[in-house]
Amino acid sequence: MEYTAAVITERLEALASLEAARIAQRFFKTGAGQYGEGDLFRGIRVPVLRKLSLTLDATPLPEVIQLLSSAWHEDRLLALLLLMRRFQQGKDEEKERIYSLYLAHTRHINNWDLVDISAPHLVGSFLQHRDRAPLYTLVNSCTLWERRIAIVSTIHFIRQREFTDTIALSEMLLHDKEELLHKATGWMLREVGKRDRDVLEIFLKNHSRFMPRVMLRYSIEHFPEERRQHYLKGHFT
Repeated sequence: MEYTAAVITERLEALASLEAARIAQRFFKTGAGQYGEGDLFRGIRVPVLRKLSLTLDATPLPEVIQLLSSAWHEDRLLALLLLMRRFQQGKDEEKERIYSLYLAHTRHINNWDLVDISAPHLVGSFLQHRDRAPLYTLVNSCTLWERRIAIVSTIHFIRQREFTDTIALSEMLLHDKEELLHKATGWMLREVGKRDRDVLEIFLKNHSRFMPRVMLRYSIEHFPEERRQHYLKGHFT
């Protein structure tokens, strides 16, 4: 059975929780001047959305994109889950189409959870055996979320023990003004360090004195306490 965006929206409305929505609006910083300003929440938990996505594989791609354009956060998240399933199941032509649609609609991928759940699967995976230049275009974007897509996508490469792009993009984000980028970059560096401590140590020796504090803390989170303090107290050798 094929579903339309309108039919899926009705199902989402039936799952909504006003109290959960209020909690989500606080958690995702939707107040004036905050990073999620104006975002609307229905109050549906991610596991519920994941379960729902399993029943919607026949949804036509244009309807999925219409859902991605919704003002409601959970609608956009569900659309991304559907794109991820379609990408995973698709052949090369379908994967390329979904990747292109994703990058054409980044204005709707506008909170950290939306980026983090989708970018590794739809950008990192697609670029695994391709030119990584799109990541360097994204990291130079004036849009916070496109820069986050760039760095978070690299976790796909990190899992293949490929660290070059993570390190290069991290260097480009050292002086970014957004704390959400500091956290994401520190997270990716930490993932590098889990797999090759020496690579992370070289990065830290070259850059730790210039790193935003949050980025540094995230990157060394799994170091032994003595080594953590070594960097936190400004020892760089």
